[in-house]
Amino acid sequence: MTTISAAAVKALRDRTNLPMMECKAALTATGGDLEKAIDYLRERFKDVAVKKGARETAEGRIGAYVDETQTMGALVEMRCESPPVVKSDAFVQLANDVAKQIALKGADSVEGLLAQPLVGDPGRTVQDRIHDAIGLIRENMRPARFKRLTGGLLGTYVHHDGSVGVMVQVEGGDKADPQLLRDVCMHVTARNPVAARREDIPEDVVAKEKEIARAQVAADPKNANKPPAIQEKILEGKLKTWFAENVLVEQPFVKDDSKTVGELLRANGLKMVTFVRYRVGEVS
Repeated sequence: MTTISAAAVKALRDRTNLPMMECKAALTATGGDLEKAIDYLRERFKDVAVKKGARETAEGRIGAYVDETQTMGALVEMRCESPPVVKSDAFVQLANDVAKQIALKGADSVEGLLAQPLVGDPGRTVQDRIHDAIGLIRENMRPARFKRLTGGLLGTYVHHDGSVGVMVQVEGGDKADPQLLRDVCMHVTARNPVAARREDIPEDVVAKEKEIARAQVAADPKNANKPPAIQEKILEGKLKTWFAENVLVEQPFVKDDSKTVGELLRANGLKMVTFVRYRVGEVS
């Protein structure tokens, strides 16, 4: 019999927000496999909202930059050691400067980024710029991860505390209203979609959602005597609801739920391409 540790139970509870005993039972039933336990619980409890990623203890903030043409942009997660530093002007400026560096010059790795000549001061490196901030603040800091997008039209938003940052990429026309793109980024910050479009969701993920929805339909006593065709319609309805909750362009827009994000963009001659959402401390 598999021994279920308290840490594993806590990890599952953190992902599902269900009671400890339910989490332990799910892990026991699935041999201690966290992902299988999540599916097990979702089949039993239809309203389980699973958090996409675990968190590690970390301090830092997201830096963002999009150039004037709206065609080059980047997000970077900068780490530091203590909460007060996160809001300091020097650290905020550093995070945004590093994002600008990535947007304009690109980079293949953190190490490669640190060795680059600094934009605007090529006699110094990015590492030199970070050392300046370290000398001022007296605390270690370093970029943890970053993402650069080019092409299309880009917009960004960083939450007021720096904990979450989003960059969206759309296409259509030569320019886009920066406030519109910022609003879409704010929506992504709040709603945390799984993907920008249905076609971006891996087939195995869709297949798993169908399997879970089918199990939920079968488990509902109200469906026991319904014809297979009706049960299939119920299944399709569940999947449609899942897509509406998890696919960005199908989600009701947070500032006006009478329209979806996709409808909002189409009304402005734009089409969603992709998005990047970083949260400080996210490890998956």
